[in-house]
Amino acid sequence: MRLYNTMSRSIEEFVPINEGKVSMYCCGPTVYNYAHIGNLRTYIFEDLLRRTLRRSGYDVKHVMNITDVGHLTGDGDDGEDKMEKSARETGRTVWDIAEFYMKAFFRDEEALNIERPDIICRATEHIDDMINLIKRLEEGGHTYISGGNVYFSIDSISDYGKLARLNLDDLKSGARIEVDSNKKNPKDFVLWFTNSKFKDQAMMWDSPWGRGYPGWHIECSAMSMKYLGEHFDIHCGGIDAIPVHHTNEIAQSEAATGKTWVNYWCHGEFLLMGNAKMSKSSGSFVTLPVLEGEGYDALDYRYFCLTGHYRSQLRFSYEALDAARSARKGIMERIADAKSEGPAATDPSEKAREYMAAFDEAMENDLNAPKALSILWQMLKDNGLSSSDKLAAAYHMDGILGLGLDKAEKKEETLDAELQALLDERTAAKKAKDYKKADEIRDKLLSMGYAVKDTPAGPVLQKM
Repeated sequence: MRLYNTMSRSIEEFVPINEGKVSMYCCGPTVYNYAHIGNLRTYIFEDLLRRTLRRSGYDVKHVMNITDVGHLTGDGDDGEDKMEKSARETGRTVWDIAEFYMKAFFRDEEALNIERPDIICRATEHIDDMINLIKRLEEGGHTYISGGNVYFSIDSISDYGKLARLNLDDLKSGARIEVDSNKKNPKDFVLWFTNSKFKDQAMMWDSPWGRGYPGWHIECSAMSMKYLGEHFDIHCGGIDAIPVHHTNEIAQSEAATGKTWVNYWCHGEFLLMGNAKMSKSSGSFVTLPVLEGEGYDALDYRYFCLTGHYRSQLRFSYEALDAARSARKGIMERIADAKSEGPAATDPSEKAREYMAAFDEAMENDLNAPKALSILWQMLKDNGLSSSDKLAAAYHMDGILGLGLDKAEKKEETLDAELQALLDERTAAKKAKDYKKADEIRDKLLSMGYAVKDTPAGPVLQKM
């Protein structure tokens, strides 16, 4: 297994901390609105990673958080509380907002055939863990209190920004200190808010520093270490988390423990809409229910995502989604044809196993899903393989692709009214021995792209 590690900017051989086991943490959604399909692309990539690791023989422990404490609309400590903003606009409580959009998120994941993480941890249920981690940072001399809030001091560590490769001198020289005059360094960040600019904040808890609520970054550090320990294998997320969120997670986690926190950092690239990334803040985004309302299956979108490497930007368009839908339909039809001839082989031929091995090799090489898809197509088109071998190989591949190939079924095609009327008219003409009229109807059907085939069960139309 080889993975691109954002920390080293290179593809590395994956070596787990504990042999045969993988500990993996993925940043989950902030449940104040529907996840857009750009968000969902990241969760599809993480699903591919987990499935591939398991195929490679690893026992994977996958943890994902749910941010149901509203963090601010800015990635730093600026902007408005997302949960409060959504509650105000909809007239619901922040707790209702979180519950509603969390359920919507998991409905989307289920529709996309994304497997559930082993542990799903809600931020609101881990406030004590966050407080305890902040205490450790305070005891280590990494914090200060200013304006009523607890801040992490990036000057208390020597390697802040190593994931994003930030140049701190440049950041200081170009800093806009007025964003938060309480900060000693513009890149310092809040661990605990007690001084909120919004009155009557709904989500607040008691703490040693006063009644308030946690900063966004402390959540993931506290929850990941609770369930995976202070040193684990893989941390995933979208590429937009690198410069602030993941950078700050590393700073506070390694300051608290004094050691390396995560070995492999894996990030999914943006989904573009036009020339910009898809985002809720810009209003330029599409949700999965919108696609389904347009007549697409959720798995059409999953297929579309598989056509691009997770580390490459992917441009969304309905034309591209149409192509993905057509391709997935073609695969399902081939699988349905193979199923009609019998079950999958329990002992696939050597050639089928070669296809399966080539597929696994592509996925184990930094999740090369586009190449893996091409191998699936090559296998399905191989006339030298039996239908049972094709089914066995396809099901093996779908264990990672997650396209629901085992559900493919032959569909009874019903003719539209005009075609059926012409076919019935031809049958009546033949019974009346009016062969000239029958031939004229046959020719008309041919001009419409259908050939008439007479069978013992009656005439059928075959699309040409």
